[in-house]
Amino acid sequence: MSEFKKNLLKGTLILTAASLASRIFGFFYKIFLSRSIGAEQIGIYQLAIPLYALAFSVCAAGIQAALSRLIAAGFARGRSRQALDIFTAGLGLVLLLSLAAAGLLYRFTDTLSLLVLKEVRCAPLLRLMALSLPFACAHSCAASYYYGRKRTGIPAAGQLLEQGVRVSVSLLCYFAALKTGRLPTAALAAAGALAGELVSCLFSLILLHMEFGKYHYSVHMLTKPLSKIKEILSLSTPLTVNHVMVTVLHSTEAILIPGMLLASGLARGDALSLYGTITGMAMPMLLFPSAVTNSVAVILLPSVAEDQACGRTARICRTIESTLHYCLMLGIFAAGVFFFFGPRIGELIFDSPEAGSHLKILAFLCPFLYINGTLSSIISGLGKTRFHLTENAASLGLRIVFILLAVPRAGIRGYQLGLLAGEIAAALLNLCFLRRLTHFRFHLLCWIAKPAAAFLLSLGICLFLSGWASGLFPLPPLLLLLLELGILGLSYLLFFPEEWKKYLFRRSTS
Repeated sequence: MSEFKKNLLKGTLILTAASLASRIFGFFYKIFLSRSIGAEQIGIYQLAIPLYALAFSVCAAGIQAALSRLIAAGFARGRSRQALDIFTAGLGLVLLLSLAAAGLLYRFTDTLSLLVLKEVRCAPLLRLMALSLPFACAHSCAASYYYGRKRTGIPAAGQLLEQGVRVSVSLLCYFAALKTGRLPTAALAAAGALAGELVSCLFSLILLHMEFGKYHYSVHMLTKPLSKIKEILSLSTPLTVNHVMVTVLHSTEAILIPGMLLASGLARGDALSLYGTITGMAMPMLLFPSAVTNSVAVILLPSVAEDQACGRTARICRTIESTLHYCLMLGIFAAGVFFFFGPRIGELIFDSPEAGSHLKILAFLCPFLYINGTLSSIISGLGKTRFHLTENAASLGLRIVFILLAVPRAGIRGYQLGLLAGEIAAALLNLCFLRRLTHFRFHLLCWIAKPAAAFLLSLGICLFLSGWASGLFPLPPLLLLLLELGILGLSYLLFFPEEWKKYLFRRSTS
């Protein structure tokens, strides 16, 4: 196996393990929230998140991606001092922007909650989110350094630490509220997020300080900071505009949905509960398998940037083909699982049959969600940020059109159709653009037909074996579901021996 593939696989495995562990934490955390504060409070929390995400996008999202790309290219060319200067200048810029944004967000929380979100109960959540903004931005920049170096261990550890602190503090707030006789609200989730960002930020920056000591580098050694900031901004500005536009569209979507559900005939409480069920229960479950694809996406951006800097076009084509192959394998499997088992998952895990019905309907999003995340990372790694902006705007714009036109008439089904239409449009745009740019090959039979057939055969094996086993040993419903999913997953993997042989058992170098 080539050194490139080893590094990509190692980094992906580390991030995937951390992401899976973090999502398992988050999985039980979502169950805890759904049972402790209810769907309506989850809906209120989800309604407040887009404004925080908008502030983060302005301050750090584009700069983080630019730093990762510039650091990867700098070290690839043997210019470590320049890469460290770039990071230091970028971190300083992000801290200045995030402190200013946090102050503004904190100062105008009441106005934003009343006039923009049209929900005054979001105000205390926005204050807590404003306090966490500088820590989140600094943490993201620290992670970008390690991603650029393809050293994913520390960001993975920070991710686990952040999730652990988040859950622990939320639990403490919950029990404190019960002890004092108060009703738990979404504020406990915002307080947990603040504590998690604070601790993970301090952890990352302390280790980064030790890392810089190995290069005998310190902040006061930075030269020509303005020129470094100009270089960062030249790359990050299109990325930031992209992130801001996407977040604005997401915010518009989040604000419109409750209002359009009201127009369809629902009461406000029911509209927020339905919105909370989809965004706080169904969608996180659909995105649970994307722990793998998100980890790949994080590693792909600096890897593709390095390949482009060194003129390795053929390797970029192979990267795209491998990415599509494995993302579609995972996406088709996940779509089948949520379609056939979604109702039981919603009822047994979230105690919400409604969440289960949404899982079944939204299952077909999975293949498109997973490939879009990784293809977008490849496009960013190639520096094609303008197209990335166009693709996101088209996809989200289509979703908003469905919200405005379909939701008042068809209710939540109109929103679900809009989600599917938007993700399909984004996938087609990404594929056509990369096909024109790199001339990679798309293998329809191998990447789509084979996984679909493998899933159906695996489903038959699963139902036969689980029915036989449950007849011999009667199991509680949840254990039976886990047994069926385990059998299904193992059976599915057996249909792809070449993939296992290539990535787990081959030790020869290319």
